[in-house]
Amino acid sequence: MIQPIMYTVNVKMYYFSGDTINNISARALEDTIMRTNIGKRCLSISMVHTKTWMIPHRTIFLVAQVLLLDSSNNMSSSYRSRIQEFKVALSEEKLDLKALRELCFSGIPFEGGIRALCWKVLLNYLPLDQTIWISFLKKQREVYSQFLKEMIIQPGIAKANLGLSREDVTMEDHPLNPNPDSKWNNYFRDNEVLLQIDKDVRRLYPDMAFFQRPTDYPCQLILDPQNDYETLRRRVEQTTLKAQTVDRSRSGVTNVSSPGKALNLYPSNEYEGMNEVVGPIYYTFATDPNDEWKEHAEADTFFCFTNLMSENRDMFIKSLDDSQCGITYKMESVYSMLKEKDMELYMKLQEQNIKPQYFTFRWLTLLLSQEFLLPDVIRIWDTLFSDQDRFEFLILVCCAMLVLIRDQLLAGDFTVNMRLLQDYPISDVHTILAKAKELQDAS
Repeated sequence: MIQPIMYTVNVKMYYFSGDTINNISARALEDTIMRTNIGKRCLSISMVHTKTWMIPHRTIFLVAQVLLLDSSNNMSSSYRSRIQEFKVALSEEKLDLKALRELCFSGIPFEGGIRALCWKVLLNYLPLDQTIWISFLKKQREVYSQFLKEMIIQPGIAKANLGLSREDVTMEDHPLNPNPDSKWNNYFRDNEVLLQIDKDVRRLYPDMAFFQRPTDYPCQLILDPQNDYETLRRRVEQTTLKAQTVDRSRSGVTNVSSPGKALNLYPSNEYEGMNEVVGPIYYTFATDPNDEWKEHAEADTFFCFTNLMSENRDMFIKSLDDSQCGITYKMESVYSMLKEKDMELYMKLQEQNIKPQYFTFRWLTLLLSQEFLLPDVIRIWDTLFSDQDRFEFLILVCCAMLVLIRDQLLAGDFTVNMRLLQDYPISDVHTILAKAKELQDAS
């Protein structure tokens, strides 16, 4: 049975838009609410009245000033006991993965960087043998540094060098060369990826100060002023001009598209969704209270994200959509499980022709990261990552989400039910995870 971590709290709610409110930094307040896992579940609330109608809804933050009423060192004795369990489990020279998974399944504490460390183990990044962690991490971070040099620094230097000379466009390689092996063609293709990444970064959790401010530990390799190369920022700024094809219609309307897309060199949706998956991982690592780990959040996130996506990559490969490892099969699996667990609800959705792809595509590919607030997403991922068959458990979670709103779905018409499924109404993720575990145990 999954037990939520319970807090007894007094909370003051503020509405704000911008960097500060009442001389308290948004960062400090945001970190407080995330650290304590309060989310939207508060036991005692007093409201500070403000002109809320002056602030757009999406820029309203729930900011909490937390006063834990338990007098024992700002946390309950049961919670302190749970933290101690994690410390003992993580202190073993060789970690017991099975025992650690069982412990993490009910939620992982933030304190002391426990969650960040557990995720690194659960995502098969850190080996179970702690004695080799230092040498392993040193090697991995060197590998990541080399990736940056090969994929960012060297192409930037090459472009800078090309730009220094006045090359005749009739030469074998030039910016308009359509040859797939052209260095310019590859450069433009890379720019298209960079532009997509830049857009994704900007729209990832736009209401959270953490994702809008500079990182505490920027990559010095890229920022090194001694490097004479075209920077990523400069490349992104130029992409819309240098990596696009302009086509003017008879009416004078100009259409702009990238040469890669025009020539169908790569799928247009190849990179969609990656930011929603990598965001919570990076947030968890970059807010680690241990500065020695926090400093390398970028590199560690890269490898953990890579491991996670290597397990899940088939859902993003279009040619595998209809295979047993593809996204279509996974979406149908949610309905197959629902049919087994709740035939009446299954038949209702079938009668209304509500297909699983209408809502489960986003649920499955983005690991529910768009359905809940970030603290709740992180809590769900504690359980997902700790389950040996994490993507099978994700299907159980999706099925549980349907079962928990069965009464509303049975009473609703097509329009009402589609609204429910695309804007899921239950915010208590502990209830959802408990139901998923119940379905798993009943299988």
